[in-house]
This record gives sequence, C-alpha cells and structure tokens, in this order.
Amino acid sequence: MSKRASAFRAATALAACILVTAADVSNKDLRAEDYPGSRQVMMMMPYAAGGPGDVITRITAAAMSKVLGGTILVENVAGAGGTIGTAKVAASEPDGHSLLVMHFGHAANTALYPNLRYDAVKDFEPIGIVAESPMAFVARKDFPANNLKEFVAYVKAHKDKLSYGFAGIGSASHLCGLLLFDALGTTVTSIPYKGTGPALSDLIGGQFDFMCDQTLNVGQSVKAGSLKAYAVTTKERLAAFPDLPTASEAGLPGFEITVWFALYAPKGTPKPIIDKLSKALQQAINDPDVKSRFAGSGAQTVAQDRATPAALRAFLKSEIDKWVPIIKKAGVTAQ
Repeated sequence: MSKRASAFRAATALAACILVTAADVSNKDLRAEDYPGSRQVMMMMPYAAGGPGDVITRITAAAMSKVLGGTILVENVAGAGGTIGTAKVAASEPDGHSLLVMHFGHAANTALYPNLRYDAVKDFEPIGIVAESPMAFVARKDFPANNLKEFVAYVKAHKDKLSYGFAGIGSASHLCGLLLFDALGTTVTSIPYKGTGPALSDLIGGQFDFMCDQTLNVGQSVKAGSLKAYAVTTKERLAAFPDLPTASEAGLPGFEITVWFALYAPKGTPKPIIDKLSKALQQAINDPDVKSRFAGSGAQTVAQDRATPAALRAFLKSEIDKWVPIIKKAGVTAQ
C-alpha cells in the first residue's frame, strides 16, 4: 500500500471517529433533554417500607413524577444499615433511571462499615438535600432531672448506673447517642434494639433510662406524658413543641443533629440529567402539598438553595468530617 493510500485511510478513519463522537454527544444531549422519556425511574429507599424514610421517599417520588412528566417508582432494599440498597444504586447504569434517597447514614456508614462496596462520595452524583427530621432528648417519665442542665449533671454523676437505648447500629438514635456522649465526655451502658418501636416500648416501661430519637417517633408519647422530654436538637425551636428548648439554649451549646435525607444518582450520570433532576426536586419540595405532607410525617422540607448538587456535595463532606472521628473514637463498627 502506498504512503498516499495509507494517509488517506488514516484521515478517513479519523473523520469517522470524530463523526461518531459528535453523534454520541448529540445523543446524550438529546436523551437528557427528553429525560425521563417512557422508561420508569427507580428511586431506591434502602430501608424497609413504612418507616419515616420510606414515607419521605414516596412523597418525593410522586411529586417529582408530576414535575418530570414520567413515572418514578420506589424500591425498598433493606439491610446492613442501608448499605445493600445503596450499593445496588452505585452499581447501576448512570443514565438517570436509578436514584437513591438516603439519610445521614450515608455519611456515617463510611466509618461504621469499613468494607463498603462503594465510596459515599466518589461513586455518586449529588442531586440535592430533600428534607430534615428533628430529634429530641427523652427519658422515662420518672427520670429525676427536670431540665437539660439537670439531665447532663445527673448523667455525669450516675453514669455507671444509667442506660441508653437505641434502634440498632447506625440508626439515628444510635448516632445521636454517640454525639451526646462525645459532648458530655462520658458514656453509659448502651442497649441496641431491633428498631425504634421495641426501644420506645421499653423506655416507656422503664427498662432503660433515656434516648435521643426523631420527634416523629417520640412526639405522641411526650404529649401523652409517657415520656419526659428535655430539648430538641435543631437550631430553632419547633412549632410542634414550642415549650421545648433547643439543646444549645438549654445547656449543650452547639449541639445540633437532624436526620437529613438527600437524593443521589450513580457516578457518571450526565450533568444535564442531574441538573434537570435538581430543578425537579426544588420544584417538588416547594409545593405546599408536599410541605404539608412532610410536616405530617415529622419532617421539614429544606430551602431550595440546599436542594442543589453543590450544596449537597459540600454538606455531605462536612457530615463525613463530623461523624467519622466520633464513630472511630467510640470504636463502633457494624461488621
């Protein structure tokens, strides 16, 4: 073959390659523009159906379906602190048809599960924060302390005789307890339960002394007088419990923790699709009906500027930086 013929073939192959690449880019742009199309979108909730996270996920999926003009179905794959369902999404095709709603355990699991099959940051594209669920310190109704300052003093003075219950390793009540003991510089006997329900039943029955859990779970018992409440863990007081001070104002300055839920897609999902999903999320959580339904489930929608990829990316990093040292210091692992 002559040099001229070889050069011609090389030039032809290069031109064809350029055309294919341009076509691929065009097709990706077109898919993003038409997303989600006729295909159903799966939104993973990596915990059992019926819990607070499942309720929030289903409200979000229904609202975003209306905005996007497609169908978003919720899938529940429970187990191992949410890591099984999360791993499934991480391994999914990055085309916007597999999404994940995960609470703050996405950050904490980085330390709790040293052998994770995914990286919480590197294997996901952040879309935005969805909602937050406040928490409260509660104790058996005959616990001696009458306010948070007395509670703190009593726990420190009687640490060897007290017990703390929580709904399993990695649960919101477990992590809140770790944060509390870190703040107090002490600890008490901790009792893991298989869920919030059994833990609350035993606390009401006086089988252990105190816990920290979502107001959604403990609110009715507090209002009925079955439990004694000391403070909420948010920056501001809650409309549902106006007489309960925040932990910061009641004796634990800077103590803040909420169960936040966020939306993710697998790493590599095209940016135009991520942007479209983020805008749909912002529109969905701004819907008055969605706000009302979230409030009824004990959660609060976040400001729209937090329902963005950039906001979630920064917040997730700050939460990992917060929880990893606390969990490692406590020497707790889920494996």
